[in-house]
Amino acid sequence: MIDWSENVYNRTIRPGQKRLKLWASAGLLLTYRCNAACNFCYYCCGPDKGGLMPVEMALSVWRSLRALSGARATVHLTGGEPFLYWDRLVEIMAQAHSEGLGPVEMIETNGSWASDLVLVRDRLIQLDRLGMEVLKISCDPFHQAFVPIERVRLLAEVAGEILGPGRVMVRWRQYLDAHTGTDLQSCISSISEHPCRFTGRAAGQLAQAVACRPLDQLRGQGCLPGFLGAKGVHVDPYGNVFSGTCSGIIIGNVQKESLEQIWKGFDPSGPGLVGLIASQGPAGMLDLPQAGGYRPLALYADKCHLCTDIRRYLSRNCPSLPEIGPPDCYQ
Repeated sequence: MIDWSENVYNRTIRPGQKRLKLWASAGLLLTYRCNAACNFCYYCCGPDKGGLMPVEMALSVWRSLRALSGARATVHLTGGEPFLYWDRLVEIMAQAHSEGLGPVEMIETNGSWASDLVLVRDRLIQLDRLGMEVLKISCDPFHQAFVPIERVRLLAEVAGEILGPGRVMVRWRQYLDAHTGTDLQSCISSISEHPCRFTGRAAGQLAQAVACRPLDQLRGQGCLPGFLGAKGVHVDPYGNVFSGTCSGIIIGNVQKESLEQIWKGFDPSGPGLVGLIASQGPAGMLDLPQAGGYRPLALYADKCHLCTDIRRYLSRNCPSLPEIGPPDCYQ
C-alpha cells in the first residue's frame, strides 16, 4: 500500500491541511456504447458511441488500485451498457478472479438484455461464481424511455432469487414498482427526489429546465475540496482517468503510465485547466483565451452545469486542450 506522502501535492501542504486521498475505488467504463441515450447520462453514452476496454487495461487498473489502497480497493464495472460486450465482461472478471484481485463490488446495467428467463438465470449464475457482489439495475424515467420495464422487472426478480435481495440494487425501485411517464416533466420530477449531477448530457436539456442561478452566483466556487476528497476514479475504454465523477476532465491516461503513478503525480493546485477549476471554480475557465467566443447562459442549474457547458464549447472549438476529452463525453 502506497503512503499518502508519495503524492506531489501532499508533500507541499502544511500540517492540518486537507490532503489528496488515496484512491480506493475505480469505475471501469467498458464502453461508451449503450442502447439508451438518457437525458441525464454523465458520459453522453449512446448507440452511436464506441470504445471497448482491453482486458489487460482493466486488470492493470485493478492491480494499481490494490497497490494504492490494499484490501480497501474496490472495482465496479459499468459503461455505457457493459452487457453489450458480455464476453469481454466475463473475460475481465475471470482473469481478475484467477489473479486473486478480489471480487467485483458492483456491475451496472440497464437490463435491456434481459429478454429471456433462461438467459438471465445463466448469466447471473455465472457472474455470481466469478465474484460479483452487487448487481445495480437502472430504473427511472430516463432509462425507461429506451428499455421496456418488463425486462427490468424480470431481471430484478430473478436476481433477487439467485443473489438474494441484499445484493440487488434497483435505482430507483419506486419506478420499478409503479412505472411512471418518461416525458421531460417526469424526468424533472424524479431529480427533485433523487438529485443528479449536471454533467455530460445532463448539462443539456435537463439542466436548462431547472436552471435558476445566474453566472455571478457561481463565481469563486473552487473545486479543490472535490478533487482532494474524491475516493476514487473512473477509467474509460481509451484509458482516460477522471477524478471522482468529473466526466470529461482528463487527469491522466493508464495507457501512458500506471494508475499509481498518476496518483503520485496528480497536483490539483498546479498549472493547467484542473488547477484553474480547483482554485477559481468553473467560472475561471471564462478567462482562458480559448473561451473568448463562449456566450454564457442566462441561468445555470449549478457549477457542474456551468463547467460542462464551458468545456463542451472548448471541446468543439479548442480540441488541443489535453485535459478536455474524449469527444465521446461531449457529443
